[in-house]
Amino acid sequence: MQHTRAATDGTGQAETRVRFLTAEPLQSHRVWDPIHASWKCSRHSQVAADRVEIPYISDPDTESWLARSAAPVLRRLHEDLEGQPISIILTDSSGLVVSRLCGDSIIERQLDRVLLAPGSSYAESYLWTNGIGTAVERGGPAHVFGHEHYAEKLEDLACVGVPIQHPVTGKVVGSVDLTCWRSDAGPLLIALAKTTASQIRQSLLLDATIHEVDLLQEYLRVCRRAPGIVLALGTDVVMMNDYARRVLGPADQAALLLQAGEALKERRRTEVLVLPSTTTVKIYVRPFPGSASAGVVHAKLVEKESSRPAVMGASIRMLLPGLVGTGPVWRHACDEVEAAYEAREWLAVTGEPGVGKLAVVRAVLQRRNPAGRFTALEATSFEIRRALLEDPPAAVVLRHAERLGAAGTRALSATLQEAALRPGMWVALTDPPTDGVLLRLFPATADISPLRHHIEDLQLLVPFFLSRLGLGGKLTCSPEAMQTLMRAHWPGNVEQVLDTLRRVAEHRRSGAIQPQDLPPEILSMSRRRLSRLESLERDAIAQSLTDSHGNKAAAAAALGMSRATIYRKIHQFGIVPPTT
Repeated sequence: MQHTRAATDGTGQAETRVRFLTAEPLQSHRVWDPIHASWKCSRHSQVAADRVEIPYISDPDTESWLARSAAPVLRRLHEDLEGQPISIILTDSSGLVVSRLCGDSIIERQLDRVLLAPGSSYAESYLWTNGIGTAVERGGPAHVFGHEHYAEKLEDLACVGVPIQHPVTGKVVGSVDLTCWRSDAGPLLIALAKTTASQIRQSLLLDATIHEVDLLQEYLRVCRRAPGIVLALGTDVVMMNDYARRVLGPADQAALLLQAGEALKERRRTEVLVLPSTTTVKIYVRPFPGSASAGVVHAKLVEKESSRPAVMGASIRMLLPGLVGTGPVWRHACDEVEAAYEAREWLAVTGEPGVGKLAVVRAVLQRRNPAGRFTALEATSFEIRRALLEDPPAAVVLRHAERLGAAGTRALSATLQEAALRPGMWVALTDPPTDGVLLRLFPATADISPLRHHIEDLQLLVPFFLSRLGLGGKLTCSPEAMQTLMRAHWPGNVEQVLDTLRRVAEHRRSGAIQPQDLPPEILSMSRRRLSRLESLERDAIAQSLTDSHGNKAAAAAALGMSRATIYRKIHQFGIVPPTT
């Protein structure tokens, strides 16, 4: 029996949500079935209920086909709703917010507080039970009012999301969301969102060029005739058949799209590629007439035994020695370091501690000059003058220059100016001071992004580091543990990942890593620095939850605290309890 949904929600819905969060029995008629199912998914995915924690992914592409086609439709609606407390939001197919129009400054400030702004993602993988993510995931309209939201910070809002479908393929290319105050929600909001999505779809059809239609027809022709993986790439279009989605993981899909795009630009007709998971594919490229970067790519899986000797070169082209990762920001940083070395420009390398500044420079040098002598020194070392002037290697990396005082900075600057007169010397400086005295000697800068900005690379880093620790093939990471790792903040970046796995390996050296094997600080998603006392308290709660298999009542009893206190502490420290 399907439960009937109330027009508005009030204290009854709020009480139902609290009962659900505290694992109390629910009265079946008090919650709509789809909302109840979404709450269960939220709890299973260990989404925080007391706050909104969603990532800023990237600056949205406001020149995409979707954004350009939707803009006039959304502007007209914004003008019609002028002065009304309704926000009009456009997202792409992943739930990334592309644009937001608000007719009221008060609701606009509220949306800023809950991070519902361009560049942020409201995908269900980050925040269940919201109009945007649910609409995109289900491929149909979704409306979530007030206390139906799993995250309590959204309880004053009502949102209606409707997916926007490609006018030819029918695939979801984005969504339009109307958000207002909970008290203003009603059937009219739902009808308006559906009408707006339909108008955007018509606009997409009108804006579709003959070129894009021809590309689609060629893609469909290849799909019918050629078994295997089929991709189509255009200026604003990327298509991938269902077979590719089934046999390739997200990291392999991203790497294949990147390599296929490069092959199209360079007009390489056939190539063998090794993907991040070590899956090998042979691609056949069909460039599209009249375009420098559009075409259809057909790929076949290749057996490792027959392909390994032939593709070593492809593997070397894809990665720097000793480094893994396919995230765009990570690849861009590696390219910047390599470009500076090739141009023989002295380079300042910036980034948070543990991001891999020295590792990237070392990898570039090993690739570009494997026989050359390479020296890494602390910027405060007394050996710098001898290394730079008396017995200079091919390359020198000076580390932690920010630790220099004023006198040390002047002395190092003088030595570097003298070394710059000698041909062939290449110097990289990590963590440069901000006063500019040294920076003027380094014309190029490369910024290594923190791990949280290319968190997808964890899926490659974890097996890579396990292999480095001598556990490759013996110890793997379970999907549940990987999910926990992907949700962590990683203030220590890549270096912290290696240290975490080293600690895990102290007590588990075979089988699959489970969430309960991870250190307590990884099970906590607190974004602020904790005091020593708070850290001890967090670790004790996390360990007790692990020992009790996620049973909060049992964990509270073991620690001698009330159930209310442990719930508050779990929320305060952002602890993700293990699931039973």
